[in-house]
Order: sequence, then structure tokens, then C-alpha cells
Amino acid sequence: MKPIRPSFAALVFAALLCSPAWAADTPASAAVATPATALALAPAPVTAPPFMPPGARLVRSVEGINEYQLWNGLKVLLVADSSKPTTTVSITYRVGSRHENYGETGMAHLLEHLMFKGSKAHPRLWEELSQRGVNFNGSTWLDRTNYYETFAARPDTLAWAIAMEADRMVNSRISGEDLKTEFSVVRNEMEKNENSPSSTLIAHVTSAAYQWHNYGKSTIGARTDVENVNIPRLRAFWRKYYQPDNATLIVAGAFDSAQTLSLIAQQFGKIPRPKRLIETTYTLDPVQDGERDVTVRRVGESQGIAALYHTVPAAHPDYVATEVLALILGDSPNGRLYKALVDKKKATEVYPWAANMEEPGFLLLGANLRSEQSLPEAKKIMLDVIEGFAGNPVTQEELERARAKLESDQEQVYNDPEKFAVALSDSIGNGDWRLFFMFRDRLKALKREDVQRVAITWLKSSNRTSGSFIPDTQPDRVPAPAKVNIAEQVKTFVPGVAIAQAENFIATPDNIDRRTQTGTLQNGMKYALLPKSTRGGTVVMSFNLNMGNQDNLKGKATAAELAAAMLSRGTQTLNHQKFTEELDRLKTRLQIDGSATGVSITVETIRDNVPRVLELLRDALRQPAFDAAEFDQVVDQNLAQLEESRKDPQAVAVDIARKQLNTWPADDPRYYHSTDERIAELEAAKLDDAKNFWLEFYGTAYAEAAIVGDFDAPLVEAALQRNFGDWRAKQLYQRVPKPYQETRPQSLSKSTPDKANAFFFGTMAIPVSDHNPDFAALSLGNYLLGGSTNSRILERIRQKDGVSYGGGSYLNPSSVDETANFVVVAIFAPQNRNKLEAGLREEIARALRDGFTAAEIEDAKKSLAQQFQLSRSQDGELAAQISSNLHLGRTMQFDADFERKIMALTPDQVRAAMNRYISYAKLVTVTAGDFK
Repeated sequence: MKPIRPSFAALVFAALLCSPAWAADTPASAAVATPATALALAPAPVTAPPFMPPGARLVRSVEGINEYQLWNGLKVLLVADSSKPTTTVSITYRVGSRHENYGETGMAHLLEHLMFKGSKAHPRLWEELSQRGVNFNGSTWLDRTNYYETFAARPDTLAWAIAMEADRMVNSRISGEDLKTEFSVVRNEMEKNENSPSSTLIAHVTSAAYQWHNYGKSTIGARTDVENVNIPRLRAFWRKYYQPDNATLIVAGAFDSAQTLSLIAQQFGKIPRPKRLIETTYTLDPVQDGERDVTVRRVGESQGIAALYHTVPAAHPDYVATEVLALILGDSPNGRLYKALVDKKKATEVYPWAANMEEPGFLLLGANLRSEQSLPEAKKIMLDVIEGFAGNPVTQEELERARAKLESDQEQVYNDPEKFAVALSDSIGNGDWRLFFMFRDRLKALKREDVQRVAITWLKSSNRTSGSFIPDTQPDRVPAPAKVNIAEQVKTFVPGVAIAQAENFIATPDNIDRRTQTGTLQNGMKYALLPKSTRGGTVVMSFNLNMGNQDNLKGKATAAELAAAMLSRGTQTLNHQKFTEELDRLKTRLQIDGSATGVSITVETIRDNVPRVLELLRDALRQPAFDAAEFDQVVDQNLAQLEESRKDPQAVAVDIARKQLNTWPADDPRYYHSTDERIAELEAAKLDDAKNFWLEFYGTAYAEAAIVGDFDAPLVEAALQRNFGDWRAKQLYQRVPKPYQETRPQSLSKSTPDKANAFFFGTMAIPVSDHNPDFAALSLGNYLLGGSTNSRILERIRQKDGVSYGGGSYLNPSSVDETANFVVVAIFAPQNRNKLEAGLREEIARALRDGFTAAEIEDAKKSLAQQFQLSRSQDGELAAQISSNLHLGRTMQFDADFERKIMALTPDQVRAAMNRYISYAKLVTVTAGDFK
């Protein structure tokens, strides 16, 4: 059984470090160059449905998507797909930071926060969302604001979500009291983004690139605007843009179309059509007349460079060439910049961003460097490569490689109803949801000459904003930016064939066990196969390789990690570049992670490519190249990340706390290596050590594989035997035990100068496994304390005190040994440390003293039941769970039993279990930040 983890714990430990500083809850497609949003459209036959609610009309049907419009202007997209028992409700408002006026920066994002504070019919909206076990979020971007809810397919939850979105569209509270507490939360979010050097650099470069257009302003807004906004002005902004004629509602996944359309017409149809008009924005920047340069000086270890070039809107026919150029230049490991900088050790990594906007956007390329690498040298190389297409034209091979990657990425999005619903938001923000499909068609038709023309037109020094400004007596300027007539662009689009529907798979433990086929290969490798039809023929695989014992693994932790990292860097027949090209051609994603005791592998692909993908995985595992140059790159990239983490509050706090809990000898495989120790070990690492570890410890005799999705079970079983059934490791395997070790409580603090955001990390070991009789009660208690979006901790530090953007608690139990970690985390502004710690201490004490009410317990049970069902509906999570079960000798009945234990709990049982194990006074607590 997987531990119950809070969404904000994932937020704190992963997502917080990734989003650009100028973005507020930035969509993933904005952070890297992806195909995500800009594809196809044109007239299609419109057939009236058998039942049409009053006030609604069918506008068009495109590739299985039906677009309707209500009398008040609301657009509705129904994307029915029963392949997974989940439903996503997403609403997109065509308003973002681009629509903010002087003094209003950050208003769209601040409004997004307040929309979760409650409405007339849903006064405690955050609590309702949590009680229903809904995955939800909101995001604000330059051209649009989006809200979505994903949940296990249930008519009552769908009806609730539709009614809720209709109510908060026009009846949200938007009160001064809520605004007061949310100010600190938004400031905290603003400050945590400022901790990333790359994000800060991108924000400054983008700001310098735009003189007048709002694309140059951070979505999260100016601090002074956010701190001084008044309720009447905010309400006026809300009433202007949060109206049915400025919104598109999407329902995707498993649902009844006729009933859903009736619900939408009933709930949204009663909202009047507004009389106001939304003015068309018309501000455009003039042609840039020379290089611009920005220098940012802040505390940190890594260096960074970036260059931005103005380009075209997402609806423009040339935008697809911009996406291709982003990959030709910035893809790893095949891009020109990667070869010129990373391969030659001038930088540790490169990244591209083709910004897809409704109005003229940009192409940004960047690179990160270690402190000893020459920034001026790397910058000159980067600019020469980017602006060197006249002498080094685009090749057909480069175009085809980029095309394959973009097509693979897009298909992954299109095959997942939840991702597809959210991805459509950007296309809606760009002017029309059908742009998603237009991108696909334009990509297929793209010619090398078009990519070359776009490169020569826009990638000029006079159009560049990077790190310096140099006067030019004869500027070579690009064409003036201009909007595009979307209606003219989409006239010729002809929709393709709608994707085939998949089965309605019932993801109960009983049905999963009934459908799963298990077996053992000749060498002892265990496997589980769960064939079922899926949207787009998708298949997910999860492999676990277990290796070594506590004696033969001594002193090999670094070699083990590096050996795993080398497996996806090329084989004996395919170098790194060709290997990644083959993955893209096969529409496959491969992730390999390793430690001293094992390797975990995740594969996502499609039905037709499963045999070849298994062969490719075999080559990666059994015939890795262990190329010296690739090894040096892996080491450099790891060093760069570790060096930067030395100044990051989150990484510093976690590092100190984990070091305090460590009691094993330095050569023991269970020993925790601090950041400084890992840096020293990497600097001394040798390729031969990593290769020898692979030679001695790798094999599949003690491995497990789980495959879920659309595949032929007998063929896959034969392929597993053929590729892995005769592979055995030379060294013996015996699981390394990790017995409970009592925590010695302490309170520590570390200064991280010039970091606006701070981090709290508290942890303690407890003698409990996931099969301990007390674990169910502990799990439910932790869920209510800090494991949900409606938890006591988050309610206190975010909603009541307004001192944190995110925080919570979680349990991380062993499935074998009687031990677990209880962890409390939070981000905060340094000046709020005392208030944050007091809030955490008081909420834990209150939970132990008073427990939880019967109503809280029952609501948590319902929410967890929905979350369990939702988790089993995700093929990736299910494959990982089944693979783990093989290792532990379990079936899904373990999960079913655990859920029954949860449902039978009483408030007294939960309180008693919490008091037996949890205490704030027993925690090792670490705070890291710029404390004055």
C-alpha cells in the first residue's frame, strides 16, 4: 500500500523549484519547448444530438470533440472518453496578465487565489474539494486563467463540479478579509520563485525584451501592485472577465454526454449574458533596433546565460517552425547548443522555450554553467550557434528528429483525457481550441526551407535580448510584429478521424487482480501483465531490479548511482543521440533511476511499439555503452545541481535533517551522503567503477516487471523471456534491512543569504510499517493533520495565518521493516519563522489533545476512498503498485484490506494511534533561510 501523501508535499519537494519566477502556477507547456498548444481546425459536418437542452446549440464536431454554445455566450467542449473511470472539468477564462492595466499587475493571479476562498453556494470551497477527493488546481498565464478538477467518474461529483464552477463564476466572495490573509500567501509564492537563478534570469531577460507589451511583465505581478490592490478594483476586474461569454468549459473523460450537457445548460444557462464589452488589446512592441543585455547578480553557485528573440503568435503559420527551431538548437542531447556547449564541457545543460502566445511571442534559449566554466566563452558560442543558420543551414535530419519528438509529445497529451483537457486551455488562450490540431497538421507539412527561412528572419543580433548591449550602426531589423487573422487561418482545416474509444475499465482491487496475469521467467524474474484497451493504445511498464546485500554493496553508493545514470546514455549499437532519436520515433518515454540497492524503470509507449521498446530496454540494461564523454557529462550535471543546492533553503534544510538521522557507517549502503560528501565523491568518480558495478550487480533474476495497457499478453510474455529471462547478476542479492532507529530531537537553523523564501523541515522515525495494526489509524490521522489540501496544518498556516504558500505532513513507511518517517514541511518568508513554527506546534498539539471530530473522520474517509480509486485509475501508478506487490508477495487485496481498515476507524482509535507515535517535541526540525 502506498503511503498517503499530501499534494502540497509534492509541491514543496518538486514543483516549487521548477516554475519560472515570472510565472504564477505556470503551466508545464510554458516552461519548456513542447508541442503542447497550437494545432488544427476547419469546418466539419454538424449533426444535431438526439436531445438539445433549451438555450444550447451545437457549433461543430471535430475529431470526437463536440463544441456547444449557450445563449449567454458560454462555450462548451465535451470530450467523451471512457478508457479510464475519471472525469476532468476544466474552465478557461480568456484573461491573464496581458489584460492587466497600470497598477493592476498580478490582479489576474491574485483573483485566481481568491476564487478558492468560497462562493455563495460553496462558502468553504477548499474544504469541499478536499472532502470529495478531487485533484484540483488553478493556473494564471499571460493570455488565460484556468481551473480544473479531476475525480473518479461519478455523476454526483460531476454535477457538483459543474454547479460549483457556475456558482463561483459570478458569486465568489472576493472579500477584504480573504484578501488580507492571501497577501502573505501570494508574496510567499513570489519569493519562492525568486530562489531559482534560471527563473530569475528569464524574468529579467523577458522584461528587457518587451518595452510596452504586457508579455514582459511577471504574471505574479509587481509587489507594490499586489500589496496595494483594493477590493472594488479587484471586483470590477472579476466582473468584467469572469462571465460566460469570456469562458470555455471543458468536460473530458468518462461521463454521459446528454446528461452532462443538460447539467451545464441548467447551471450555467441561468447566468445572464453580460452587457459590457471586452476591448480588444492592441499594444504591440515596435521592431527591436539593437541588442539588449541584462546582468543579474545574486547569491548562487551556478552561472546562466539566455538569449531571447521576438517571433510570431501561436496561430501564425510560422509558429510551428519556431517550435522545431527550439529543438534543433536546445534539445538534449541532439541539439546544436548541446553539442557545442555540453559535449565540449563549456556548460552543464541547455534548455529551449518557444513561447506560444495569442500575440507575438518569442524563442528563448539558455544554458547553465558551473562556476569554473567561462561565461563569456559559453555566451559567444551560444550566440554564434543560434545566429549561424546562414552559414550552417537546417538539415532534413534535424527537421525529422524534431518532428518525431514533437509528434510523440503531442500524442502523449492527446491520449490522456486529463492532460488533453488542461492542454486545450493554452489553445483557448491563443485564440481558438482548434489551434491544437492545426499545429499537428502544420508540423506534418513543414518543410526544411520553411524552418530555414524562419531562422534567417528572426534569429538576428538586432532582435536579441541577452546579456549585453552593443550599438549597431546598420541594424538588420525583422518584420514588424503583427496579429494574425485566426478565422482566415482555419478556413482550410479538415478534421482527421476521431480517436478510437477504449473500454470502461473498472479499477477496483478485485477487478485488477482478476484481470492481472502473473508469472516467473526462467531465471526467477517475476512479471505481471494487465492487458486492457486504452485511448491511443497506450502501454505503461514498471520494472524494479533488486541487487546486492549490505556486505557486497559497501562503499559503492556513488558507483551505483552513476551506473544507473549511464544506462540511458547510449548502447553498444546506438550512441546517446541515436538512442534518444529511437525513443522519439517509437513515441516512448523512458525513465531510469538507481541507488545502491536497486534500479527502477518506467516506460510509456504504444501498443505497436512494445516489442521494439523491450528490445531497446534490453540493450540499455544489458549492453550500455559507458562512453567516457557521456560519463563526464553526467558527473558535471550532477555536480552543477549539487553545487547550486548548497544555497537553496529547501535542499539545505533537508540535507541537514537527514544527516542528523543518519547513524550508519560511511561505507554502508544505508548511509546518507551529505551534499558536500556527494560533491567530493563525484569529483573523484571513475568510469571504470560505475562499469564494474554494472558488470557485478546487474541482472534480472531478482527483478519484477508490471505492464499495464493495450498489448498482446502472450507476445509480451515471450518478449520478456527472450530479452531478460537468462540474465543473472554475479553478486548475490539479499534485501538490505532498515530497522527502526530512534530519533534524537533537536532544533537547528541555517542561514541562506539573499534567498527571499525560507523552508521548514521536521522529521522523526517511528516504529511502524505499512502492515502494522496502527498504520491505518496513523494514516487517517496524518491525512487530517497535514496530508490533504484541507488539513489542519494547511488551514492554519495558509488560510488563517497567511504565512505559507504550501505545507503539510506525510508518512513514509517501510513495507517490510517496522519503521517509518513522519515529516512536516512548509515554505515561508524568513520574517514569519516564529509565527509558522508556533502554528505547526499548536496544530500538532491540538490534534493529539482533542483528536478529530466524527464529521472530520467521515469526510476524510470519503475523500480517501475517492483518492484511492483515482490512483488505481492512473495506469502509471497502477503499474508501479503491481510491480511493488510482486516484490512484496502481495496482491491488490492488501489495498482493499487497508481501505476497509480505514473505513472502520473511530475518532478515538485515530487519536490513540497519533498519541502513541507523534510528538512535535521529538522532531528534528531545521529551518533554512535569510534570517536577519
